[in-house]
Amino acid sequence: MAETIQGIVTKSTGSWYTVLDPVTGRQARCRIRGVFRLRGSRATNPVVVGDRVRAEIGQDEGDNVITEILPRANYIIRRASNLSKESHIIAANIDTAYLVATLDFPATSTEFIDRFLVTAEAYKIPAVILLNKMDLFAAPAFREIIDEFAGTYRNAGYEVLEVSAKTGTGIDALRERMRDKTSLLTGNSGVGKSTLINAIEPGLHLKTGAISDYHHKGKHTTTFSEIFPLAGGGLLIDTPGIKGFGLVDIEPEELARYFPDLFRYAAGCQYYNCTHTHEPNCAVMEAVAKGEIPESRYVSYLKMLEDDDKDGKYRK
Repeated sequence: MAETIQGIVTKSTGSWYTVLDPVTGRQARCRIRGVFRLRGSRATNPVVVGDRVRAEIGQDEGDNVITEILPRANYIIRRASNLSKESHIIAANIDTAYLVATLDFPATSTEFIDRFLVTAEAYKIPAVILLNKMDLFAAPAFREIIDEFAGTYRNAGYEVLEVSAKTGTGIDALRERMRDKTSLLTGNSGVGKSTLINAIEPGLHLKTGAISDYHHKGKHTTTFSEIFPLAGGGLLIDTPGIKGFGLVDIEPEELARYFPDLFRYAAGCQYYNCTHTHEPNCAVMEAVAKGEIPESRYVSYLKMLEDDDKDGKYRK
């Protein structure tokens, strides 16, 4: 007779899933039943790291099967491209999502950051920006650039933490923040995610990659999502580097509410259904003109509207 366990999915390779029983510390490699693929979800991966599941454990590893996914507190999801109808869930049951960004080597685009933050807002996941590789920008001449970047997102209500795995800047504080929490660490390839994780949890010895001198872009070193227990308590979710971040199930008319800095001004617009693109007496556009909302944030908003508004009713 098969034994039933309840645990957390700590690793996903696409066909096999590692399930950890947090009570006993036992791990089991499991497959999933095809029924999970037939529940109306367009997601390419029905079971993800962070999922709490029930599994039947047989005598042989090949008999281990995940039978039930317990309700998720939240999850973070993306569409790989705007033309794709399928979505990809990155992880589930997250306390805090840390987006690793860099000013250069490689530079993280503000639109990518904004798309990630919009998704985190929509799916009710607290997000923090980790501005990494600060050792490369220690000269006083860079301070104004750093403050401008950080100010843009702090003005929107997000924490921006300056960190460096090389010098240890911010690592102890970050480790303490992650204590007894489930934390997601994600970002573009090459931003130093694996190096950061090695600094947070020495002993993991995750493989790290070099930056391409020609393209100034990173090479993938993490090939699948995995959860690592932290020595001080808590779980850290590592994900492969992400290139694009298409929005999923966010309607154009509700997009602005997921930009806290834009939404703050929206109540002052003349029209309750203002799209903040062309209407008269738009408080959001006025705030942008006055510099109260950074132009980069507004441009990201417009690009998302254009990309995700299929019938064009919100375009000028």
